[in-house]
Amino acid sequence: MKSNAYQPRTYRHWIKDKDLVSFQIVVKETDLYIRACRNLRAKALKSVLKHRAPLEQYIKEHPFFLTTLEPYDVDETAPQIVKEIAQATRMVGVGPMAAVAGAIAEAVGKDLVPFSPEIIVENGGDIFLKLSRTRYVGIYAGNSPFTGKITLEIKPEETPLGICTSSGTVGHSLSFGTADAVIVLSPSTSLADAAATAIGNQVKDTNDIPKAIDWAQKIDGLSGVVIIKDDKIGLWGKIKLLPLESANTF
Repeated sequence: MKSNAYQPRTYRHWIKDKDLVSFQIVVKETDLYIRACRNLRAKALKSVLKHRAPLEQYIKEHPFFLTTLEPYDVDETAPQIVKEIAQATRMVGVGPMAAVAGAIAEAVGKDLVPFSPEIIVENGGDIFLKLSRTRYVGIYAGNSPFTGKITLEIKPEETPLGICTSSGTVGHSLSFGTADAVIVLSPSTSLADAAATAIGNQVKDTNDIPKAIDWAQKIDGLSGVVIIKDDKIGLWGKIKLLPLESANTF
């Protein structure tokens, strides 16, 4: 929902493990890369259409929901996905579009969980995971020397989990900061998405990392944060980083 411009997902070629089936679902701005224990393409497409339809209709009736950079109040008659987006973005003070990718990834992932013990749904760098074994998420941070060097270890008991990334130097997402990557972990993928944007807005240079970490700690519902700017990195919460070569990433 953020942009019609296609952005090559080159990081998707980093996948090394072979035990899951991979497939892609593209519907307008939604570009999902999904991994599961079997091919669930038809079910995934049906889920994407199910969740996009009420969201698109709500935006058509409330166009300011699409354009505002401030939290947007919705009433009880709004579709469930719209209410989840509004709540997540209100918690961190950003506009609704900052949580759409994460919300769709989570909604589709939850629809697919009954059909596969493991589900990984990636939507433009925003990921929903439900795992049955420990896996590793490689970190892409543009021109930072950390790109392609480190990975997040995620254990099954930590999932369902959202892992979302915002960048002021990579991709098409709107950011008022210049962080190479802000990665947020939360049981709510929509909150992780919104928080990544809000935290990233605060990082203009490496000196901003400590205060951005302090601010992130005050957000209820987050389980971990990684901030990368140039050759500096800040960490908080339940984060375990490993060298990329020591693990098979998604």
